[in-house]
Amino acid sequence: MTDEATQPLWYKNAIFYEVPVRSFYDSNGDGIGDFKGITEKLDYIKSIGIDCIWLLPFYDSPLKDDGYDIRDYYSILPEYGTLEDFDLFIQTAHRMGIRVIADLVLNHVSDQNKWFVEARSSTNNPKRDWFVWSDTPDKYKNVRIIFTDTEKSNWTLDPNSGQYYWHRFFSHQPDLNFDNPEVRLEMINVIRFWLKRGLDGFRCDAVPYLFEREGTSCENLPETHQYFKEIRKIIDQEFPGKILLAEANQWPEDAKKYFGEEDEFQMNFNFPLMPRIFISLAKEDAFYIENIISKTLPVPDSCSWGLFLRNHDELTLEMVSDEERDIMYSEYAKIPKMRLNLGIRRRLAPLVENDRSVLEFLYALLLSLPGTPIFYYGDEINMGDNIYLGDRDGVRTPMQWSFDRNAGFSRADPEQLFAPVIISSNFHFETYNVESQSRLPSSFLNWLRKLVVTRRRNVSVFGMGSIEFLHSENKEILTFLRIYDSSIVLCVFNLAKKPSYVTLDLRKYAGWHVRELISQVRFPDIGELPYFFTMQKNSFFWMELERRDESEQP
Repeated sequence: MTDEATQPLWYKNAIFYEVPVRSFYDSNGDGIGDFKGITEKLDYIKSIGIDCIWLLPFYDSPLKDDGYDIRDYYSILPEYGTLEDFDLFIQTAHRMGIRVIADLVLNHVSDQNKWFVEARSSTNNPKRDWFVWSDTPDKYKNVRIIFTDTEKSNWTLDPNSGQYYWHRFFSHQPDLNFDNPEVRLEMINVIRFWLKRGLDGFRCDAVPYLFEREGTSCENLPETHQYFKEIRKIIDQEFPGKILLAEANQWPEDAKKYFGEEDEFQMNFNFPLMPRIFISLAKEDAFYIENIISKTLPVPDSCSWGLFLRNHDELTLEMVSDEERDIMYSEYAKIPKMRLNLGIRRRLAPLVENDRSVLEFLYALLLSLPGTPIFYYGDEINMGDNIYLGDRDGVRTPMQWSFDRNAGFSRADPEQLFAPVIISSNFHFETYNVESQSRLPSSFLNWLRKLVVTRRRNVSVFGMGSIEFLHSENKEILTFLRIYDSSIVLCVFNLAKKPSYVTLDLRKYAGWHVRELISQVRFPDIGELPYFFTMQKNSFFWMELERRDESEQP
C-alpha cells in the first residue's frame, strides 16, 4: 500500500465496492460466504477497478438483522472464519492495492450482547446505565419510528425489570446510552481494536441517533457531532490516513453538518441525491438533480460525498416529499411487495426493468458527479432480486459467479445455502454471472470495466474537480462541466425515454477542440455558434475540452 501520509485524500479519487461476507463466496462448502472466499475473489474485485472494499458487519451476531445486531464487537461470526482469516484477507487486499473499510454499528447492539444481558438482569447492575431505560413509553414522543412496517414504538417493555428500553430500530436491538462515558470509551476501544488489525476506516451506521433529548427529534443533536469530533481526533492522531464514512440519511442541511469543519467525517453518503436521480429519470427532468446538488455543495475541500445507486438496504424514501415518494412508487414499485418501510426493496437492474441504456446512463452519471462512487456487489452483472424473501434479504442473495450449481457461489447442496440463488426467467444466474459476462466483450460488466478505466485516466477532474451546470431550453438534458486546473470535461445526459437534442452556449471556449473520452473520437471544434448535440434515449457523452495549441493553424 502507498504510504497514507503521501495520499491523505485517497478516498476522493477512489471507487468503493460494498461486499457482504455472507453473500460473496463460500470457500468451504457450508452454504455461507466467508473471509477465505472473499480473499480468493480479490482478483475479480481488482479487475473492476475497485480501490476500496466496504464490508458489511462480520462480527459475532444472532443474525436477526443480517449482522447489524452485534453480540460481540471483538470477534468474528464463526461461519465467516477466524481473526486469522480476517488478517490474511486484509494483508492480501493491501498487497493488491485495495483498501478495506468495515461497518461500525455504534447506535445499538443485539439483545443477546453480554452488555445488555447484564443490564437487564437487575436495575442495580453496573451495565444498567449502558442502555436507555424508562418507566413509561411516553418519553421522546416527538421521535419518528424508522421501521414503520415492523415497529409500533421506539420503546419495548423488559419483563425482567418492568422498565422499557429504547431502540430506534428493531426491538431486538437496544440502543446504547452514549451519555455514559463508559459507553463512549468502549466504542473507541472497538475502533482501535480493528484499526490495529489493518482496517482503513469505518462506514459508521445510523450516526444521527446516538443521543436522546426530550423535546427534540433525537436526531442530529450537538452531542452527536461532538462525539464524532472526539473519535476523528483520536483516529487522526493514532491512525493517520484512516477514514470515517457516515450513514446519515437526512435532509441536505443536516447531512452536510457531519463533515464538520473538516474534523468529523471525511465522507458521507449522498442520501439526498440518490432518490432524485431516479425521480429525474421518471419525470425526464434535470431539475431534480441540479436542485439537490446545489443544496449539497459545496463541501469542505478534504471531504467527499459517497455516491451510490443501490445498496444492501431498501431504496430509502424518508427524505423526499410526499409527491416525490408517490412518483417513485408509481414508477419503480408497482407491486406493493416491492415496498418496505418508506422505501423500495429492489436491486438496480430490476428497478429499471434491466434496460441496458438506462443502466449505462446511471453508472456514467454516478462516475461523473462530484463525489466517490460506491458500487453494490452484483449490480455490475445486473443481478436480479427476490422480493419474496423477508425484510431486505431479497437484495442480499448469493453472488453469481458462473452458470454452474448454486451460481458457482458454493459447492453445498442448494438446500444448505443461506438464501436461494436467483432463478427467475428474466434474471437467471445462468445468464447473469461473472464468467459469462467476462467472456462476452459486449456485456455490461466489460462495458463498465472500460468506463472505469476511462474515469481513471481522468480521475483528477472527476474526483477533485468542481461542477458547473450549463442550462438550456431542453429540461430533458442534464449538462454540466467538471473542472480541475486546466482539465475540463463536458458531461451531457439525456434523461428522456426517446431521442432528444440540446444546443449549448460554449462561446467562452471558442476555438477549443472536443474529444469524446471513451472512444477518443474527435468532434467538431467549438465556434461562436451554439454547440449542438443529438442523443439517443437515455444516452450520454463525456467530452474533453482541449485548449487549442498556439502553434496550431486556426
